[in-house]
Amino acid sequence: MNTSTSQALFEKAQQYIPGGVNSPVRAFRAVGGTPIFIKSAKGPYVYDEDGNEYIELINSWGPMILGHAHELIQKAVSDAIQHSFSFGAPTRREVEVAELIVEMVPSIEKVRMVNSGTEATMSAIRVARGFTGRDKIIKFEGCYHGHGDSFLIAAGSGAATFGTPDSPGVTKGVANDTLTAPFNDLEAVRQLIDSNKNKVAALILEPVVGNMGCVLPAEGFLEGLRKICNEEGIVLILDEVMTGFRLAKGGAQERFGIKPDLTTLGKIIGGGMPVGAYGGRADIMNWVSPAGPVYQAGTLSGNPIATAAGLTMLNYLNDHPGVYTQLEESGKKLADGFRASLQKLSLNYTLNQIGSMYTLFFTNQQVTDFPSAKSSDLVLFGKYFHAMLNKGIYLGPSQFESMFLSTALTDKHLDMVIQANEESLKEVLNLH
Repeated sequence: MNTSTSQALFEKAQQYIPGGVNSPVRAFRAVGGTPIFIKSAKGPYVYDEDGNEYIELINSWGPMILGHAHELIQKAVSDAIQHSFSFGAPTRREVEVAELIVEMVPSIEKVRMVNSGTEATMSAIRVARGFTGRDKIIKFEGCYHGHGDSFLIAAGSGAATFGTPDSPGVTKGVANDTLTAPFNDLEAVRQLIDSNKNKVAALILEPVVGNMGCVLPAEGFLEGLRKICNEEGIVLILDEVMTGFRLAKGGAQERFGIKPDLTTLGKIIGGGMPVGAYGGRADIMNWVSPAGPVYQAGTLSGNPIATAAGLTMLNYLNDHPGVYTQLEESGKKLADGFRASLQKLSLNYTLNQIGSMYTLFFTNQQVTDFPSAKSSDLVLFGKYFHAMLNKGIYLGPSQFESMFLSTALTDKHLDMVIQANEESLKEVLNLH
């Protein structure tokens, strides 16, 4: 496979951009080699600058739930552009998007638009602190909530990939206010709260983790957190930037029957455009300026192009429940195919999958938290990643990432992925 154009672009990029990329995981350091520079995408495919075609299993880290460049969303963006790109003033679609989010996610009574998932989580934490009058927060090892200072303590995703979960530039004061617990460990949460009585403002987590690979909550874990937060007056925040509108119309909270106090959203609500949002109980959200004293603002929040894409996406998902049936079927087909290959090859690697999210971990341990995820063979994953890439399958370049399926993937595409997976495992393990 010729990737000379991508190689040349990466060499040039490193002269002008730190590390040659605008988000660390894109640099391919976790898997080796040179990053692929994407030129275009359509449906289930992406195309690089050298003209290579790949079946896409990242989908811009989640938002392309209908595949790339869906016709309805393209048209919505094209129509919106005719009326200018930004106003810095209220628009009709902001109201319509907010109304639709409130309709689709029962726990959300009011919502504020922002420009990214990181903005959403930072803002939700600030509001929770203002509402409770407390300073400390609890997060979980391996959960990633963006690059806000409060969250770069025992973080997942890119931080985990590079082995530097505690970023320089994060002050000791911020670190002291961030308490961390192992995912799926209720007792650890109780101990943290008992030793910080009446000091914890919020507990934030990904209900299904996507940033240490796809890791599911243990039975009773989310329910236990809800009970603890109720008892202690702690604001429960579900970070559904990845899972919102993907695992169900109402997100992971609908799927698991959990009602958080606040929810953070992103990705899908912009149809792939840069966007985020946070929302929840009206009594908490009414603390947000100008209704209340907690300040948060953004010139580009509710951008008319992003809301055009997001409104079209959400309306489609709301009107076509068959999307979720298809995603469930696709996820099950892929998981069944992968597990059949693992059994056939006598391999004990771990596959975690729920709906349209999955990760193949190169470990024989059950992956339920960050330590078990880190038991994976990262060198072997790097070899597997490149074997799949050479077969035209584009994966996330890190063991610590979930993959995301789209409705653009047909049975034929999934069969190709399953076959490529088996061939790649044979190749990197020298099995014949």
